[in-house]
Amino acid sequence: MNFITRKHIPRRTFLRGAGTALALPFLDAMIPAGIRTARAQTPQPPTRFVGIFVPHGAAPGYWVPDKVGSDFTFPFIYEPLEPFRNHVVVTSGLWCQSAEPPPGVTGADHFVAAAYLCADKPKKTTGADIYVGTTIDQLIAQKIGQSTLLPSLQLGVEDPGANSACGEGYSCAYTNSISWQTPSRPLPMEINPQVVFERLFGDGGTPEERDARREAQQSILDSITGSLARLEIDVGYNARIRLEQYLEDIRDLERRMKIAAQASTETPDMPVPYGVPESFDEHIRLQFDLLALAFQADITRVSTLLYARDLTSRVYPESGTTVSFHGGSHHAGDPGRIAEYARINRYHVSTLAHFIEKLSQIPEGDSTLLDHSLVLYGTNMGDSNQHLHYDVPHVLIGGASGRMAGNRHLAYPSKEVPTGNLLLSVLDAYGIHRESIGDSTGRLDGLIA
Repeated sequence: MNFITRKHIPRRTFLRGAGTALALPFLDAMIPAGIRTARAQTPQPPTRFVGIFVPHGAAPGYWVPDKVGSDFTFPFIYEPLEPFRNHVVVTSGLWCQSAEPPPGVTGADHFVAAAYLCADKPKKTTGADIYVGTTIDQLIAQKIGQSTLLPSLQLGVEDPGANSACGEGYSCAYTNSISWQTPSRPLPMEINPQVVFERLFGDGGTPEERDARREAQQSILDSITGSLARLEIDVGYNARIRLEQYLEDIRDLERRMKIAAQASTETPDMPVPYGVPESFDEHIRLQFDLLALAFQADITRVSTLLYARDLTSRVYPESGTTVSFHGGSHHAGDPGRIAEYARINRYHVSTLAHFIEKLSQIPEGDSTLLDHSLVLYGTNMGDSNQHLHYDVPHVLIGGASGRMAGNRHLAYPSKEVPTGNLLLSVLDAYGIHRESIGDSTGRLDGLIA
């Protein structure tokens, strides 16, 4: 109908009702009719960014591909990403110098997750004078996130209060957040999917309204049916199908979070806040599903996710081993224990693959959300048994809106190329051209077109 009338729906359209403002995914009806007839003139969707940190390195011998260049064999740990080969770039040989203590200073290492996205060595302090560096997610958010509801979204899956080990003279702020808006301002990671959902899609108004909605098991969407009915008049058949699927995904998330919240009222194995799933598997997938919806609706374009805090003793039953994360990372070079640890690493990547698949299935324009995203997944250790910070694993997934070609293994000489070079190159993908960031000495040639 809107093609005939030459009307179009604004990109920032919200469905409103009962304290709720629900953003919509990108629809053809948001493109003016004249432009829709000439696709070449259609504004390009934004390139989303996700920075994901996993502590404790990776099992030696299980993550480096068998050859450099294209058409390599995916190693055991990264094998869950093989279906997305054409969107994957594996790097090896990088040196995370920023995780090593400065000369003459002791006690960095496990307590510097904050260095991951800025390549700066944190100032050693336990006081309020924390200082590390502005992280690339925030530099990107300053460039592309200011026109969205949330300039950036910080997610986590582990309660900072469940592991109080910071120690060795470094503030807990350095291990509690990987996203720093300024060198002295860390952004908290939200671990509760219910809170994330309400930030994205509305909180139902006053506390009384929220309580009433939950008690009546009323979906947020139930309050916007009038707006939805009016909107469906103005969009075509294909847009209606996509819109209905989008709303169904949100209903499914609400259902799953309600179950998770009820389960968390039982005595948990570890202290978790109300509403947070006890199962890591359910928790991480909920966070990823929420993030995919946030990208789809253009509520945010930038996010970070902290898989675990350093020194965590968490066990992942779905990995096939009962070894704890930190305990498994200290494998003493024993082949059997290294293989056990590799199972944990592979399991983590399999949950990442769930997110990547989600992005690949969401259409956007003539391609997908995965084509318009760049996901950086990595750590700041190589062989964690010896606490080595060279030969650290990093993998990039996504098309970056045509700026990054996949199906590549880029190998660099050991202890020569700092991770700051990788961060500097990622910034180039967003039109942010700096001379340096952190410990960078240049760019990774050929990574970004």
